[in-house]
Amino acid sequence: MPLQTFVATLVANPQQFALSDALIARAAQALPGFASTRWLDPEVAADLFFTGEDAALALARTQLSAALTGEKVDAIVQPAAGRRKKLLLADMDSTLIGQECIDELAARVGVGAHVAAITERAMRGEIAFEPALRERVALLAGLPETVIAEVLDSAITLTPGGRALVQTMRGHGAYTAIVSGGFTQFTSVVAARLGMHEHRANALIVKNGHLTGRVGEPILGRDAKLATLRDLRAARGLGLDETLAIGDGANDLAMLGEAGLGAAYRAKPAVAAAAHARIDHADLTALLYAQGFARGAFIEG
Repeated sequence: MPLQTFVATLVANPQQFALSDALIARAAQALPGFASTRWLDPEVAADLFFTGEDAALALARTQLSAALTGEKVDAIVQPAAGRRKKLLLADMDSTLIGQECIDELAARVGVGAHVAAITERAMRGEIAFEPALRERVALLAGLPETVIAEVLDSAITLTPGGRALVQTMRGHGAYTAIVSGGFTQFTSVVAARLGMHEHRANALIVKNGHLTGRVGEPILGRDAKLATLRDLRAARGLGLDETLAIGDGANDLAMLGEAGLGAAYRAKPAVAAAAHARIDHADLTALLYAQGFARGAFIEG
């Protein structure tokens, strides 16, 4: 069986940790067939290239994880060929933004803690997403529609590195989309702030300027996220390895599993365990380093 070239990209959060030559050397020792190192951003991100047969990929992930235990550094291990992606699909809540929008709305009607607990269970995969969404939305009945704009202005923050991720990938020809189990009233604004091509989500039903407590059907959940990945990939004639997906909850699992690179961002345990890569420390620019972009190539506009 012919040998392949793989790459392990180490990324630190520069606010918390610095990559050192000693740590790079320790990581290199954990990689079968280690060949070379390339800095993408001094003390922040580096590529470590190694060669082996197909089985080397799983072995490298296991050994590298053990070697980096306790260190505030993320490691993304993948084939070196095809690492530059042409399609980005991203979850919104707790991924592209730091909040869960439904929890923020619920806080305005005094049921924030109750709804947040249901959200947490749904994102962990402990309860089915669709009925959990209907239950939570029902508690928002009567809330003025104007509260959505208030929440967007006062409570919703973009995840660090998100705009650079989107703009850099767009600048290199990739198509970018939000696919969210949240609501179009929020995804439309977040997509515009980040400069994404499109967004798909659920719709809160409004009547006479107030939320009705109902959500449009069918609900966009796990299966719809996977279908969106397949639709957008087919529309652009892309292969599986040309796609990148990122999310944090159980409803993202199918999408993450099918993408060429499925990354779990600050994810629930089951999601982090199943994803191809996990980002626990760095910001969203980790996904640019994972594609081989050096820091000087980022587009921040």
